[in-house]
Amino acid sequence: MSDQNPNNGAIRNASALGAPKMFILGIQHLFAMFGATVLVPAITGLSVSATLCFAGLGTLLFHVITGMKVPAFLGSSFAFLGAYALVGSAGIPIQYCCFGVAIAGLMYLVLAAMFKIFGAAKVMRYFPPIVTGPIIIAIGLTLSATAIGSASSNWAVALVAIVVVVACNIWGKGMVKIVPILLGVVASYVAAMIFVPDARALLVEKVSAAAWIGLPVHWEDTALSIFGKDFDGGMLLTAIITIAPISLATIVEHIGDVCAISSTVGQNFVADPGLHRTLAGDGIATAVAALFGAPANTTYGENTGVLALSKVYDPQVIRLAAVFAIILSFSPKFAAIVGAMPAATMGGVSLILYGMISAVGVRNVVENQVDFTKSRNVLIAAVILVLAIGLKYGTGTVEGIAFSIGEINIHLSGLAVAALVGIIMNAILPGKDYEFGVNPQGDESADFGRVGE
Repeated sequence: MSDQNPNNGAIRNASALGAPKMFILGIQHLFAMFGATVLVPAITGLSVSATLCFAGLGTLLFHVITGMKVPAFLGSSFAFLGAYALVGSAGIPIQYCCFGVAIAGLMYLVLAAMFKIFGAAKVMRYFPPIVTGPIIIAIGLTLSATAIGSASSNWAVALVAIVVVVACNIWGKGMVKIVPILLGVVASYVAAMIFVPDARALLVEKVSAAAWIGLPVHWEDTALSIFGKDFDGGMLLTAIITIAPISLATIVEHIGDVCAISSTVGQNFVADPGLHRTLAGDGIATAVAALFGAPANTTYGENTGVLALSKVYDPQVIRLAAVFAIILSFSPKFAAIVGAMPAATMGGVSLILYGMISAVGVRNVVENQVDFTKSRNVLIAAVILVLAIGLKYGTGTVEGIAFSIGEINIHLSGLAVAALVGIIMNAILPGKDYEFGVNPQGDESADFGRVGE
């Protein structure tokens, strides 16, 4: 991550290009993040309008906190999809899940303070690839049944999405390679509209009933709305305990993204503005978004791909894309189009995305050259994977561990238990050998958002 720019022809002041070209560059970044960002609310049932609004606002907030230096866009994080599904399967309303995600966002601030006080190498010693890699693998695997269930509603429609995503990702050039998820969604959606009458009728019904202009956020959809007469402390505690530990994986993802952006742009953002500021920006943006009913935010690898493609590294172009996202969020009719997306379309792209999450975990372990000849590493990985998957599928009607403290009922997902046990095992077992910063390629590998590579 040299401070010298290794790329010839790089543009760091986009204003010199003129307003029309800046506008086009902003639109390009909007399209790069668009497919993955709107897919998360489509899968979880969260508001598409709120998602776009707080992706834009979160990005602007991140830029302010990081001194307007880092050309990063914050879109919806896939890492929390499993948590929404697990908590929802326990009968807990999604507003409680959002509050749990907000607490996960605040955990970024704790890590940011630790990074500032102790330095990255000492803090990351407790979150090595032997812990984060298997957790990331488990996140994808525990979501697999959801993807198959949605795709099975119409395998032909789902197959269109799968084929287009794979083809664009392998053989696509330029922007086609950067936005394969978006193209897969569009192709599958169009196929459903042509060949599935029920899907076409649902689209017409939803779009005709939606207004052209409206507010992106409604009080009943926010996390703050839970503090009413029907408030349930047990549900809230369960949501927090289940969801908050996932932030350990997303923090590693964030660090990988910042390293990747630094490498692409040729500026050491790990040093200036520093990981403590980028983590704080990401965490606060996530907490704010979740409180208002939007998914967690994360720095997007897709937009890093656009930086590498265009060689325009000016952060103000990213901020322009953020403004476009906010403007688009005020159109309920657009949100209705996304809301009418066939389940099979979501299943097809989810099948690819969830598999890629697990593959990222494998890459994280491989690129960091984790030594599996050591018994400690084998044991940690084994326990994490078995707990995460076994508690998801092997406990009958209850997914995870449920228990009561007094009158409060608490539910821990397999992922939450696996993450906590993995961190504790790594801390107490002898033979720790991971040091952050020694292998930059490995440190950059934990990235859920890099679906265009």
